[in-house]
Amino acid sequence: MAPTDGLPPLRAVIAEHGLSARKALGQNFLLDLNLTAKIARQAGDLSACDVLEVGPGPGGLTRGLLAEGARRVLAVEKDARCLPVLEEIRTAYPGRLEIVHGDALAVDPMDHLAPPLRIVSNLPYNVGTELLTRWLEPPAWPPAWTSLTLMFQREVAERIVAAPGSKAYGRLAVLSQWRADARIVMDLPPEAFTPPPKVRSSVVHVVAREAPKFPAEAKTLFRVTKAAFGQRRKMLRASLKGVAPDIEDRLVAAGIAPTDRAERLSLEAFCALAREVARP
Repeated sequence: MAPTDGLPPLRAVIAEHGLSARKALGQNFLLDLNLTAKIARQAGDLSACDVLEVGPGPGGLTRGLLAEGARRVLAVEKDARCLPVLEEIRTAYPGRLEIVHGDALAVDPMDHLAPPLRIVSNLPYNVGTELLTRWLEPPAWPPAWTSLTLMFQREVAERIVAAPGSKAYGRLAVLSQWRADARIVMDLPPEAFTPPPKVRSSVVHVVAREAPKFPAEAKTLFRVTKAAFGQRRKMLRASLKGVAPDIEDRLVAAGIAPTDRAERLSLEAFCALAREVARP
């Protein structure tokens, strides 16, 4: 796709600024503007939304988001080498792009953005799961964001949408599916990136629900799932013994066999257990 914003192709941008992806920053640059535009479209109509993008790098997805009509984009970039490139994009889209040089784990986007808010990012591999967990665990719900459109390693994407009993099922699936609806919407091969990673990548679209699927106290559910999946090979009566002294009785009261293992429990069963654990 020829650029429509008057900016040069991404390969030319990278060559001009001497950029190279750094493994220490979890970087793999996606240079095909057709693909970045397609990812931006997976987030839906952005014309009435502010968008948070983490780790824009040379700005391929940033350009896609702006070209697709995002009201405003906040790009949080840790790598100072990428800032001049992002400034060029900001000039091409006056008043619609704000750039923050910093660590996304330490930046509060609500200091810069107004709702409705969507988060769209090709997340750096080294912080992607931690960021997702933070976005899924705020004490108040619904959250500030309405949807997340995020690229992960395929293995992580499968963990987000996994069903009970599957090898990929774990705490990330419970967190993602309790308060939101998640699905994989795109797959990308390694050769789409520079440099090519050793794994395939997938884009996951997560839509926040107005209320969780099953009633449970968030703090208790998070504590129960962390303990259960932290020792997933153990029976629940062993992995959860630190959660409550009478955990076997509470498991039985929730309709769960104490000899069962975490990977076999449905989301509904985890919520039932969280309610039992929270009971005085």
